[in-house]
Amino acid sequence: MTGFVSFVGSGPGDPELLTLKAVDRLRRADAVLFDDLSSGPILSHARSGADMVAVGKRAGRPSPKQDHVSRLLVDYAQGGGRIVRLKSGDSGIFGRLEEELVALRDAGIPYEIIPGVPSAIAAAAAAGIPLTRRFTSRRVQFVTGHDASGELPPDIDLNALADPMASTVVFMGKRTFPTLASALMDRGLPPHQPAILAEAVSTPHQQITRSTVTDLADRLAQERGDQPALILYGPLADG
Repeated sequence: MTGFVSFVGSGPGDPELLTLKAVDRLRRADAVLFDDLSSGPILSHARSGADMVAVGKRAGRPSPKQDHVSRLLVDYAQGGGRIVRLKSGDSGIFGRLEEELVALRDAGIPYEIIPGVPSAIAAAAAAGIPLTRRFTSRRVQFVTGHDASGELPPDIDLNALADPMASTVVFMGKRTFPTLASALMDRGLPPHQPAILAEAVSTPHQQITRSTVTDLADRLAQERGDQPALILYGPLADG
């Protein structure tokens, strides 16, 4: 009998930020396939006896290929029962959700998507700032800092990202931010534009560093560390 898959957004890491629906699905799951950033205390909500399978990806570390993760998810679901695919933040934001949905649809497996607190929203909250401002930031844009090769995507809209009146959040961008910052300043983004590096948001290792675009780029060119991070810049980031 075919099982049922719940894609659960686990939020940025703090188990208190899980939704009630997320906790319910974890408690009823027969198997949980989880990302690295969804591990730790969040997994304490899974029921005793459930299969716990780590399938997370981290930049610069050995990680399972996406084809393997999708195949594993299908295999578990075809075995029957309730399956939770636990993804950090919100699964629909840079979470490779689409590839796994396609695999389930092709296999005829039913599923649901349960939203989670996006890490960008949690980062702004941790910094004590809004993502929008009434007169100076009426637009928010999220962008990935690297493509499948680990480099800055060649087709991103640099002119849009250089808009000083937009709030911008860069996901997975510590390694490529120096290159991105240079390209943005070439297109008119002020070097002194406020920026924030938000690391390990909502966890005991959280660190919020306020800077400018040029100073943050210089810092990340020298040392990046291994904590997961978001970079925020724009009128939102001046506190």
